[in-house]
Amino acid sequence: MLISIVVPVFNEEENINAFYIEVCKYMEPLSYDFEVIFVDDGSKDATPLILDRLSSHDSRVRALILARNFGHQTALTCGLDHADGDAVVTMDGDMQHPPSMLPLLIEKWEEGNEVVQTIRTCTEGVSLFKSLTSRLYYKLINSVSNVRINEGGSDFRLLDKKVVESFRRFRERARFIRGMISAIGYRQIFIEFTAPPRYAGSSKFSLKCMLHFALDGITAYSKLPLRIAFYIGVLCALGSFILTLHVLYIKIFTEEAVPGWATITASILMLGGLQLAGLGIIGEYVGRIFEEVKQRPLYWLRADMRQQGSKDRPDNPS
Repeated sequence: MLISIVVPVFNEEENINAFYIEVCKYMEPLSYDFEVIFVDDGSKDATPLILDRLSSHDSRVRALILARNFGHQTALTCGLDHADGDAVVTMDGDMQHPPSMLPLLIEKWEEGNEVVQTIRTCTEGVSLFKSLTSRLYYKLINSVSNVRINEGGSDFRLLDKKVVESFRRFRERARFIRGMISAIGYRQIFIEFTAPPRYAGSSKFSLKCMLHFALDGITAYSKLPLRIAFYIGVLCALGSFILTLHVLYIKIFTEEAVPGWATITASILMLGGLQLAGLGIIGEYVGRIFEEVKQRPLYWLRADMRQQGSKDRPDNPS
């Protein structure tokens, strides 16, 4: 039986060799064949060169080189599309997903679990800001979505082959794989772990990437933002109606009517701002519909590096 290990990487030249050695250390004693599928997500450093060398010396290593940077979730999808294992493990290559846990994940799979999902209890050296925002995000998405996503859930998991085959039918462009796996069902089990600090280098997952990732998760699994915009519009309409009744009362039954520039200006600004906010939310969903209906491929490869031939290797892997 074959275990596939899918590893998306982006500018990880300092980590790949150490990661490869650790994976071999914990997989070779097991009674399974294994393959390591690295997916290079448009790296600008020496990552493709290192992957070329590894794949030429070890037939268990395969390197898929994307034509450009498509993002972590799409790179992960590419690896899952090309994995042939009876079980597939997805993990990052910076050592924050410990290779030492691979035997445990396989053991839980052998017990009959079809999804073995790891839960990160904490990350050594992570900032307080990132920890708090992550916790708040999971609380938010679980409150607005009908799909439960465990706090601390990561892309470090083992999937049975049948789960991978089901996952391959999910082809939306705004990919939030944690939500997809939660929604896909099957028999799941959760394992907690403490993520160690990165082996080397710095995280490539910027604040901008985090915000995009969070927005993808919310819009992919909830229509609540649209409903909130509708409810706010109804409340504002009701408030405007009450204000109109008040203005008419002052005008008809009292002599205190004074041109109310402040009230009018405040009302216009409030209503205009809420309308623009509502249009922005609608526009976000419409933009995602626009991306989906074009039916473009999720990704395309520049090279597929394997030991069996040099013809698949790029002339200039940088």
